[in-house]
Amino acid sequence: MTTAESNVINVFVHLAYGRGSWNQRYENGQLLGINEPFPYGFHRAGMDNCRVVFAVDKAENLVEKFLRLSVRAILGFDFVHSWHNRKGIYDADVIWTYTESQNLAVLLLFLLTRPKHKPKLIANIVWLFDRWRKFPAPNRWLFRKLLSKADVITVNCPASLKAARKLLPHVRSELVLFGIKAEDMVRRQPRALYPAIRLVSLGNDEGRDWQTLIDAVKTMEGYELRIASQKVNKKRVARIKNIEIVKLRSNSELLQLYEWADMAVLVMKPNIHASGITVVEEAVVRGVPVVCSDSGDLNSYFSDAEVKYIPTQDAEAIRRAIRDLAADGEALRLQVERAQARMGPDGLSSHAYVKKHVELSRELLGIAAHAD
Repeated sequence: MTTAESNVINVFVHLAYGRGSWNQRYENGQLLGINEPFPYGFHRAGMDNCRVVFAVDKAENLVEKFLRLSVRAILGFDFVHSWHNRKGIYDADVIWTYTESQNLAVLLLFLLTRPKHKPKLIANIVWLFDRWRKFPAPNRWLFRKLLSKADVITVNCPASLKAARKLLPHVRSELVLFGIKAEDMVRRQPRALYPAIRLVSLGNDEGRDWQTLIDAVKTMEGYELRIASQKVNKKRVARIKNIEIVKLRSNSELLQLYEWADMAVLVMKPNIHASGITVVEEAVVRGVPVVCSDSGDLNSYFSDAEVKYIPTQDAEAIRRAIRDLAADGEALRLQVERAQARMGPDGLSSHAYVKKHVELSRELLGIAAHAD
């Protein structure tokens, strides 16, 4: 029976090298974050008449690893990893990717091999448009040439959508808001905030502005900040009494950190890739009110009634926002309730994120929606 006859969609999810161990790390509690058993919840499409296959990591010796990374450094994306997964790619009806490193590699594979059956490609872009001017001209030429062959480009915030339509006006581009697992909301009981108010900040995204956050909190008596990030050296806060860099070794430690916190504070540089959205959503799911920079179009995810927004690169505004929220326990509670109401199957969630991928795939393949 053909795919067209059965309406089953064969999906190949091409992910970064290293994601092949996702499920094992998830089961062992080593995968940090509010994650799914399989990458980004794409396995959920299996409940929507899709057959989902994930990319696998080829075992490498030192020479093979050096070769793959060298090619990646030259091209700006991981072509060798795509080559190793070419059978799964060619067998699919549609390919889903999470970042540009994967979809650019698939597009180059198609260009070089010219397969008789070319699957449709949903090419998600995360950082590329933010980094665009930093790339050498030959790389930009190659990226534009390859992406011009994508069936649809998806992005995670309106600013990226604007950039996509400016750089690639003849390629269809769509906004798909990113979401995480949102089934298990934590309803927290109010805690007496004083004498110490607990702040947490997490993440490794390049858009974080750690220096402004540190400058803002280091003079705040009665406030304690714990930072969980591989991008901040402990020496940076060695002489600051109320800021600590913590190393998380398991997901249970991450969840304990959210439980410990009274507020999550995320400070970002100006960006067009929704920097911080994963942590914002995680904090909301765990019942932690959020203060974050008004950048990356995060206000397209949560309104200012659901998240407390602050200007970028303004330490005094951060201090003022934190103190204002800490002084009003009812405002803290209501903010979290409203933010949690924004999430769920029909709101911000991995369920909605994957559902949009399925809808786009059906449209690209000319397949009618599956009747529930």
